[in-house]
Amino acid sequence: MYFAQTVADNLGLPGISMRPTAAAIQIPELQRLELTQMVTSMSKSPTDAMTEVRAASLNAMKRSAGLIANSMEFLEHAALSKIREYSPVPVFTIGPFHKLAPSSSSSLLQEDADCISWLDRQAPKSVIYVSFGSMASLSKQDIVEIAWGLANSEQPFLWVIRPGLVLGSGGTELLPDGFLETVGDRGCIVKWAPQKEVLAHCAVGGFWTHCGWNSTLESVSEGVPMLCRPCFGDQFLNMRYVCYIWKIGLELENELERGKIEGAIKTLLLNIEGKEMRNKAMESKGKTEICLREGGSSSSSLDEFTKRILSV
Repeated sequence: MYFAQTVADNLGLPGISMRPTAAAIQIPELQRLELTQMVTSMSKSPTDAMTEVRAASLNAMKRSAGLIANSMEFLEHAALSKIREYSPVPVFTIGPFHKLAPSSSSSLLQEDADCISWLDRQAPKSVIYVSFGSMASLSKQDIVEIAWGLANSEQPFLWVIRPGLVLGSGGTELLPDGFLETVGDRGCIVKWAPQKEVLAHCAVGGFWTHCGWNSTLESVSEGVPMLCRPCFGDQFLNMRYVCYIWKIGLELENELERGKIEGAIKTLLLNIEGKEMRNKAMESKGKTEICLREGGSSSSSLDEFTKRILSV
C-alpha cells in the first residue's frame, strides 16, 4: 500500500515498501522482449486511475528505506537485476512468505479438510486440483465445459466451486445433469480447500489456477505444474512467467471448451509432451528449498533485512 510511505514520511520515520506481487510489476520498461510483453499483457489499456496508482507506488518505493519482494532470486533474476540497477534503495527477496513464515489459514472462507482424506486414497501425481481463487468469476457455460473436460480426462480431480464463482450462484447447482453420476468417486468438489496442504500432497500432479501470485508461488514451491487461466490484472503477467519463462505450465487460451480442457489436463499430467514441464516444476521445488536454507538467497536476504532494521 503505497500511501503507508506518506504516513511514515509525515511521522519522520523510515518506511519499508512491501510488494505482494511479482517483482517485475515494479518495472515500467524492460529491455528483454519476454518481460516487456509480460508487463504489457497485464493491462493493454490502463485507465488513468491505474496509471496514477502505479506512478504513486513507484514514487513511494523510491522514498522508502527498502523494498521487500515476495519472490526468489532464481524466479525473477532478470527483473530483480533491472530493479536493483535503477532503484535507490536495497531490495530484499524474502520469499515465498508462506514458507518463511508459516501461519494458520487467513481465508475468509471455511476450508473443507475432508478433501485431504480423499487425496490420501488417490495415486501419486494423478490428481488435477482446480481452484480460481477468491475473486475470479466464471459463466454458467464455463462451469459446464470445465465439468465435462474434467470428466472426459478420466483423471481424478479436486475442484473448488466457491459460492459466487458464478454470479448469484451458491455453487454445485450449476453442474450439468449426469456429471456427478459419471465421475463418481473420481471427483471431489468442495467450496474451499486448504490449498497449501493440497499442493503439498503427493497425489496432486497439476494445478489449474487463475495465476494469482500467492497461488503461483505455492505451486512452484511444491513442484506442481500449472494449467493457467488468468482473469485480470497481474495474473496475466504471472501466467507468462509460468508458461513462457519458467516453462512449468500450459496456457488455456480463448473460450473454454471441453475437448481442449481434456487435452490440456492429459498433457499436464500424463503425455510425453508435458514431461519436460513436469521435470522443470520439480526442479523449481528443489531450487525453492535451496533458497530457504541457511545461506540460501531468501534466508540471507531475511538476515540482511533484519540487520538493516536493527541499525535504524
